[in-house]
This record gives sequence, C-alpha cells and structure tokens, in this order.
Amino acid sequence: MKYSFLTSALLFLSILSMAQNKSTDITGIWKTGGDDPAKIQIYAVGQKFYGKIIWLDKPVVNGKERVDIENPDKTKRTQTIVGLPILNSFEFNGSDSWNSGTIYDPKTGKTYSCTITFKDQKTIKVRGYIGISLLGRTEIWTKEN
Repeated sequence: MKYSFLTSALLFLSILSMAQNKSTDITGIWKTGGDDPAKIQIYAVGQKFYGKIIWLDKPVVNGKERVDIENPDKTKRTQTIVGLPILNSFEFNGSDSWNSGTIYDPKTGKTYSCTITFKDQKTIKVRGYIGISLLGRTEIWTKEN
C-alpha cells in the first residue's frame, strides 16, 4: 500500500512538473495568422523577452521593401518592417504567460499593452489591448521551430 501511494504521488508530481512552462519556452520563431502572415523571433535579454519580425509573406509593395510608414516617430518611417522590433519587455509569470510587455502594430503605428499565453506547446495567444485586457484583440501564433 505504501509503494502504491508513493508511486501515485511521484507520477502526479512528474505530470505536474511537465505541465509547468519554463520562461524560455516562448523563445523561438512564431508564425502569425491572418491575411498578412509574418514570422516573429522571440528571444530573451536577461529576464525579459522581446520579439522582432524576421519574415513577411509580402515583404515588397509596389516594387519596394515595406517600411514602417505609420510610425509616430517620423525619423523611423524609413526602417524596414523585416527586422522591426514589435514585442518589448515581457516578464514570465512563473506559469504559462508573459506579461507587462507591449506590442507594436506597424500597420497602425500604435503600441498596445500585451499578454502572451500558451495555448499548448506549439501555439500561443497574443492579446494586445488598451487599458484593460477586455478591450483588445487576440491573435494565435504557431511555433515554427
């Protein structure tokens, strides 16, 4: 009976530990959905997480490389979209989400508060919002590597 209980307890703890995400599980290349997909490389700098666009489905418009024309800082409007940082300063909450960061939308030139949550090991939910999380939009990104 002791061994049965001990075995069950160890099995439960091992399952529980597998369900926990590590902070670095978010790193890698993620593909966005929608009609204009992109690939975002998420990486760590110290204990914070960032992301930049590394690929666009449509990188060229009217024969020219796409640039950040909607950026509110006029000096940055010639920066190419490929290579553009869009995720900034995310912190891991110790379980399954990364919070306290922002996401930049190059289509509008706006920056939003953002939370990233694992749906499963190959899928994340990226929610950008203004003020409170209820006022926002969620995108699903899939892991490329």
